[in-house]
Amino acid sequence: MAWRYKQLKNSPQIRTLFLFRSQFIQKRKTSRRVAKEAKGGKMNPGMPKGEAPKLFLGVHARLVFPDHRDEAAVLDLMRRFSSATRFAYQRLLEGKTREELKRESGPLCTLFGLNTRYADGVIEKAQATLDSAKELGQDPRKVVFGGRKLFEQLKRKHLSGKALLALKREWKEKRQGLLYSRGDATKKGNANLRLESRDGALWLRVNLGNGGYVQALVQTAHPQLNALRERVYASLPYNVTLQLKEGKVYAHFTWSEELPPPVHTKANGVLGVDVNGDPYHLALAVVSPDGNLVRYLTLSLEGVDSAPNKGAKELLLWRIAHQVVAVAEEHGVAIATEKLKRLRNSRRGDGSGRHFRRKQHRFAYRSLLAKVHSLARKRGVEVLEVNPQDTSTIGMLKYAPQLHLSKDVAAAYVIGRRALGFEEKLPKGYRALLRNKSFLAYTEGFYQSRLQELQKLREAEGNPYLRRRLSRDIGKAKAALTLVSSLQGSPGSRKGVTEGRNPSGAHPWRVLRVSLFLPLLGLEVPRDLSPLKPILHGLWEGWKVGSGPHPGGGPGCANVHFY
Repeated sequence: MAWRYKQLKNSPQIRTLFLFRSQFIQKRKTSRRVAKEAKGGKMNPGMPKGEAPKLFLGVHARLVFPDHRDEAAVLDLMRRFSSATRFAYQRLLEGKTREELKRESGPLCTLFGLNTRYADGVIEKAQATLDSAKELGQDPRKVVFGGRKLFEQLKRKHLSGKALLALKREWKEKRQGLLYSRGDATKKGNANLRLESRDGALWLRVNLGNGGYVQALVQTAHPQLNALRERVYASLPYNVTLQLKEGKVYAHFTWSEELPPPVHTKANGVLGVDVNGDPYHLALAVVSPDGNLVRYLTLSLEGVDSAPNKGAKELLLWRIAHQVVAVAEEHGVAIATEKLKRLRNSRRGDGSGRHFRRKQHRFAYRSLLAKVHSLARKRGVEVLEVNPQDTSTIGMLKYAPQLHLSKDVAAAYVIGRRALGFEEKLPKGYRALLRNKSFLAYTEGFYQSRLQELQKLREAEGNPYLRRRLSRDIGKAKAALTLVSSLQGSPGSRKGVTEGRNPSGAHPWRVLRVSLFLPLLGLEVPRDLSPLKPILHGLWEGWKVGSGPHPGGGPGCANVHFY
């Protein structure tokens, strides 16, 4: 076999094959090197080239028909379109292709009297519903067109009279009140639902699919109306969706534009943004490129609660978003917020009970940050998102006492610094404190005695709701005791890791939080953090009184007061 292998290896065919293979490998290495240089040293082979970010705009308007017969014709077209969407959804589940359904001799055109462009919109809507069900992990065969909530309400048969009629009308409108046509640049806008300008007003020409057309007046005062007019005059494409609601036909015009390149970037600094529920306000901190605090301010959100309706609330949130972006433009900096996808859905901040749940219910965190992001990108302001982990804890422990800031502004400052890539290291005073065995022993003793006291209170409490609250407090005390007990070795952060864990796995910032706030300041989340300043600068030994452990431990500390 050895002589046969040598004979094949030395054959001209095998040598040619090896030559082609080496050339192919060399070309692939060269292409990867060029791609890496083009990306500024970052190489991600196998990933498709990202598309340029786009800006999606829209205008919502009501359609007014001069003749009720025209409106009836459009409602009939919407009914047929909605029915065709449900039909196409079932066919897609059966494995039918888009080409089979879209063709002029296909079922969508022949059974429902639609042209091929309407049929294409039907398939697009059906495919979007199917993709959404799969992404949400739902069974696509159990999708209810019109809404499962309304369907379950109708199944209960618990209503009668006007309430039942209103529910049936809403169900019918959800099931039969849809019409969609995608824009096309080759057709100068939209072939089926085309906007026309006459005498300073916009009219929508609706293609009925059978060669006939009807006209409807577009009534709106939307702020993007002039942008829509410009697209109509320039014959640019736009998508149109008609929906039936409370017996009226509404139109939604949407289109996409490329975002302008960012002008205000983090090279000039960052505006850190932190939203807080109690007090309900927005904390802003302008951070210079070297990580120093330039300016800070707060914007109240209390007016959002007094808004009479959802529309007024949205308007106030947009106004606040404009104020935030205006501050970023004034200083020429980027905007940094906490990453939306990693925010907790549970309670946030300090507080519990019915009063806090009422505040949490009004908390418009995601809505406000989404508006800030959208408006900033439109204005050419760079948007950065950071990991929200422990931003409030680091701000309260490090910057609130050092710079005399509120805990909310300090958290915004940490967000800005994290967006610039700065690491939050433990100050020397805190490192020395975490090495002190007497302090850690006092903290453990504090939580052990608190745990015993809470357990006695729970045993004596007869109210089940108060017992549940005491159980939560016991769980917090156990977690704090476990956290403090697990701190061993030299506390400190690993390079490149903002949360920082010491070799034993304990979290130094969180250990400091449970060791200082409740045992020393008497609150889980104190507002006045100035008593921590001496400890922050390593003067914690000055807090020791008598022979007892510091700070606040032992009988000799009874005369220690905080101002």
